Amino acid sequence: MEMFDLSLIWALIIGFGVIMYVLMDGFDLGVGILFPFAPDDAGRDVMMNSVAPIWDGNETWLVLGGAGLLAAFPLVYSVFLPALYLGVFLMLAGLIFRGIAFEFRFKSHRNRHWWNRAFCWGSAVAAFAQGVVVGAYIQGFAVEDFVYVGGPLDWLTPFTVLTGLGLMAGYALLGATWLIMKTEGRLQEWAYGLAPKLLIAVLAVFAIISFWTPFVDESVRERWFGHLDLIWIFPVLALACAALLWRAVRQRREGQPFIATLGLFVFTYLGLVVSKWPVIVPPDYTIWDAASAPESQLFLLIGVLFVIPLVLTYTAWTYWVFRGKVREGDGYHH
Repeated sequence: MEMFDLSLIWALIIGFGVIMYVLMDGFDLGVGILFPFAPDDAGRDVMMNSVAPIWDGNETWLVLGGAGLLAAFPLVYSVFLPALYLGVFLMLAGLIFRGIAFEFRFKSHRNRHWWNRAFCWGSAVAAFAQGVVVGAYIQGFAVEDFVYVGGPLDWLTPFTVLTGLGLMAGYALLGATWLIMKTEGRLQEWAYGLAPKLLIAVLAVFAIISFWTPFVDESVRERWFGHLDLIWIFPVLALACAALLWRAVRQRREGQPFIATLGLFVFTYLGLVVSKWPVIVPPDYTIWDAASAPESQLFLLIGVLFVIPLVLTYTAWTYWVFRGKVREGDGYHH
C-alpha cells in the first residue's frame, strides 16, 4: 500500500461525503426553513410529504462523513469539538427537533402548530450552525502543538454569522427549487415566486463573503491573487449555474432549477476546497498532519469502500421510487 496516499484517499472520501450531505439534506432543511411561509396548512402537508420518504436516508451521509473524519483525521475532532462545542450542539439539537417533528406532526391535531415550529426552527438552527462551522473553518482556529487554545466563543464573529445566514438562504433556495420540481398548482407557483428572490439573496451573500474572505485568511488571499490559475473557474461556473437557474425559473421549467442549484452548491464547495487545500485544520495543519496511523486508515478504508456503494444504491433507489409529483392528500407519513 506504499504506492497509495491513504490520507489523500480519505480526504477525497470525506469530501465526497460532505458534499453529498449538503446536497441531499440541504433541500429538506430548506423546505423546513420555508415551512412557516407556505400558502396554507395543506401546502405544508405537501411540503413535508415531499421529503418525508427520503430525509432520514439523506442524513446517512452526515454519519458516514463524521465517522470517517474521526477515524482518518482525529486531530480535526480534537480541535473542532473544543472550538465549536456550542455550534455542534445547536446543529445536533436542530436535527433532533426536526426529526421528532417528522414523526409527530401528522399524528397530532390539537398541537400541530408546535410541531410546525419544531420542524421550522430545527431546520433553521441546523442550517445556521452548519454555515457557522464553514465560516469558522475559513477564519481558522487558535492551535498550539496540536491543541486548541482559543476560547469557547471564538467561532462567533460577524463573518461566521454571515456564512450561517448565507447557508440558510442557500438551503432555502434548494428547498424552493425542490418544491418546483415535486409539486404543482398553487404551491409550485409560490415556489416559483420565491426562487428568484432567494437567488438574489444567495448571490449577495456570496459576493460579500468572497470580498471578505481574503481579509480573514491571508493564505486564501495569496492563493487567489498571488498568481492566476484554475481556481477562478469555480466561481465562474457557479455564476453560470445561477444564470441557468434564473432563466429556468423564468421559463417555468420544473427540473432545471433544482439541478442548477445543485451545480451552484457544487462549484462553490469546490472553490472553497481548492482555496484551502491541503489544510484541514486552519491555519497550519494539513491532511497529513492530522492523519491517523496508516494501519488504522487502511483497516477502516476497506469497510468504507464496502459501505459507500450500498449507501449510493439505497439513495438512488429511494429517489427513483419517490420520483413522482407529491399532491395534496398524499400521505407517506400518515
